[in-house]
Amino acid sequence: MVFPEFLLDEWLGQKHSGRIEFDLGSSTGPSWTLRELLALSHEDEVGRLLDTDLLYTSSAGTPELRNAIAEMEGCDPQRVLVLTGAAEALLLLFTSAAEPGANVILPRPGFPANDALAAWLGMEARHYMLRCEDGFRVDPDEIRRLADGNTKFVLVNSPHNPTGTVLTDREVETLHDFCADRGLQFVADQVYHPIYHGAGARSAARLPHATVLGDFSKALCLSGLRTGWMIEPDEKKRAEYLTARSYFTVCNTALGEKLAAFAVRNRDAIYGRTQRIAGANLALLDGFFRNAEGILRWVRPAGGMTAYPWLANGGDARPLCQRLLEAGLLVAPGDCFGMPSHLRLGFAASGETFPAAVERMTKLVVGARTSVA
Repeated sequence: MVFPEFLLDEWLGQKHSGRIEFDLGSSTGPSWTLRELLALSHEDEVGRLLDTDLLYTSSAGTPELRNAIAEMEGCDPQRVLVLTGAAEALLLLFTSAAEPGANVILPRPGFPANDALAAWLGMEARHYMLRCEDGFRVDPDEIRRLADGNTKFVLVNSPHNPTGTVLTDREVETLHDFCADRGLQFVADQVYHPIYHGAGARSAARLPHATVLGDFSKALCLSGLRTGWMIEPDEKKRAEYLTARSYFTVCNTALGEKLAAFAVRNRDAIYGRTQRIAGANLALLDGFFRNAEGILRWVRPAGGMTAYPWLANGGDARPLCQRLLEAGLLVAPGDCFGMPSHLRLGFAASGETFPAAVERMTKLVVGARTSVA
């Protein structure tokens, strides 16, 4: 199979061109340098890193990192698998589920690679819709209607990328219990946990039959580590995933896992910075969308670091995104998610430069009201 063009990554790749001043397209948070990260400790972390053996690590991850993640998530370390980002976790999930006639239930909009993986492996992707007219609310009844005897897993993403929707604890529990009763795997992608802009939510790792995905790219803002994790309560599935990983990536880097464990131990400082910057920048968007009324509409994100506004006239948002790009502002067009009238606006990757980005965006969008609307 030839994979379809990955529109999102192709568009976001322009941030490396040197022409982009403000990255409002990425779904990550404020970046950290290695120096800033290690400065969170008063101990000799540099010395510890220099003493790291640069060898293969265990395919499940080093005990140090697995224990740190388990302590954070409140689960048994044996349930934790350390992987190459959440992307490898998804690859393992899809390959393990692939059987003739199988289907998987996914959100739309959602991570574009998921549909491609399902097609590549010969599975049907069934979608429950997050609709702007419903405030991007997840309808559990729609998920129930989509499930049948060939369904392998149900995937939820909360906080959701790109809409910022958050499922309540009760909603997650209801879907988890439905899947458990039907013998379906329940997968909770919570890479933005615990970044919320209102009522928070608990980790799905507390639920006995939940497969939980996390990574260091989103809420922990360390995408350069290329590290993620899966919490899998089913021992047989864990063994299957590790066998498959032997054919894919084998293991992570020793140095990366050492840094990841350090980050988890210092997560309060990292999460605190992410929450502070994302919260302040989201407040600026409140004013921006008030000014852009009649041109753009939005649903204010309840969590995460992305918003998913749309053109009020229902037109194609790519020309607007191209106009912003030419002015040094990278915003992701909604056709990357199969919804051309939308655009994904990340409000944390640009960090403390976001106020200047909003000012420029306001001049381009609101100032050109006639040509855009």
